Amino acid sequence: MIALIDGDMLCYRIGFACDKESEEVATSTMYSFIADIMVELDEVEECEVFLSGKTNFRNDVAVTAPYKGNRAGNRKPTHHQALRDYLVNEWDADVSDNEEADDTIAIRATELGDEAIIVSLDKDFDQVVGWHYNFAKKRLYYIEPDEGDLNFYMQFLMGDRIDNIIGVKGIGCVKAAKLLEDKTPYEMYQVCVEHLGEERTLENGRLLYLRRKKGELWMPPEAEETASDEEE
Repeated sequence: MIALIDGDMLCYRIGFACDKESEEVATSTMYSFIADIMVELDEVEECEVFLSGKTNFRNDVAVTAPYKGNRAGNRKPTHHQALRDYLVNEWDADVSDNEEADDTIAIRATELGDEAIIVSLDKDFDQVVGWHYNFAKKRLYYIEPDEGDLNFYMQFLMGDRIDNIIGVKGIGCVKAAKLLEDKTPYEMYQVCVEHLGEERTLENGRLLYLRRKKGELWMPPEAEETASDEEE
C-alpha cells in the first residue's frame, strides 16, 4: 500500500512545533515524523508527499466570500518554506498546479483505490472513499461511498469556517446529519438547494468537492444525469 501524505498540514504542525528551533532541527523532525508514520502503518510499503502550489481554481469560484479570505495576515511558521523545500528535495513531494494538494491526493487515492491510505487530519478528506489515517489519534479507518456522500453534503449546510465557506446559520453537524441521513445524493442536493438556493449550492459544491480526476469541476447530480441522458 501507498501512504498519501498531506505535506501542507505537516509543514504547519511541525513548523510551529519547531518555531524556536533551528532549520536543521525542523527538517530532522519532519524526517522522523514521516518515518514514524511509515512504521505505524505496517501495510504501507512506500509514501508519496503532496504540497499545494500557488494557484487554485477555487479563488475564481468563490463569490459569496473570498476563499480562505479569513486567513489573510496569518503568520506562517518560521521554517515553513524550508520544510516545503525539504519535502520537495528529499521526499520528491508533488506540488499541485491550479488546485490544492487535497485535490491531488484525492485524485491519486481514486486511482489507487484500496491500495492507498490518505494521511491527514483534515476532515475534508472524509468525502473520499477508501482508507484514511489520523496520525494524531493513530486511527486507521475506512470511508464507504454512502458515508463519503453524507460527509460531503453536510459541509454544504455547515460551511467551513477554516476555508471561509459560508453555510446555513444555525445548522451544525447534528442538524445537518439529521436533514440528510438516509437520502440519495440527488435528494441531499435538493435539501441543500432548499436551504441555500441553487447558486449558493453550486458554489459551495465546487469549493468543497475534492477532485477525483484532473481538471474536474463538480456538477450537481441532476446535471450529471442530464448530461448522461444527452450523451445517450
